[in-house]
Amino acid sequence: MKLQPDKLTVQTIRGYGPGWIAVDAERFSTSLVLGSRGERQPWNCQRYEELSATHFGLLADLQPELVIFGSGTRLRFPRPEWLQALMARRIGLETMDTAAACRTYNILAGEGRHVVAALLLETP
Repeated sequence: MKLQPDKLTVQTIRGYGPGWIAVDAERFSTSLVLGSRGERQPWNCQRYEELSATHFGLLADLQPELVIFGSGTRLRFPRPEWLQALMARRIGLETMDTAAACRTYNILAGEGRHVVAALLLETP
């Protein structure tokens, strides 16, 4: 059974490992925001403890239908006060570790969904 098209027309996560993510032909070693409509920008945080409502407000400004939050090497949920901007715009959020978020982003983006992945990359 074929699950994905042979060639995606959206930017795709091609690989990931401790402290890095490869998007198409480019490799990143810092946290980033990646969207199925071409959004690609640094996410100014290196540790979960540095996150704030401002970080999630930036995601709400992109107006996706869904945000995938990759919380680093382990599953950690965002604090409720961080999510006010997303809730005000009725934008869904799913939380998972960053590796799972990379895989989930590829599937949803490949389906044509307007999804944004906020990927926390912690230094190993």
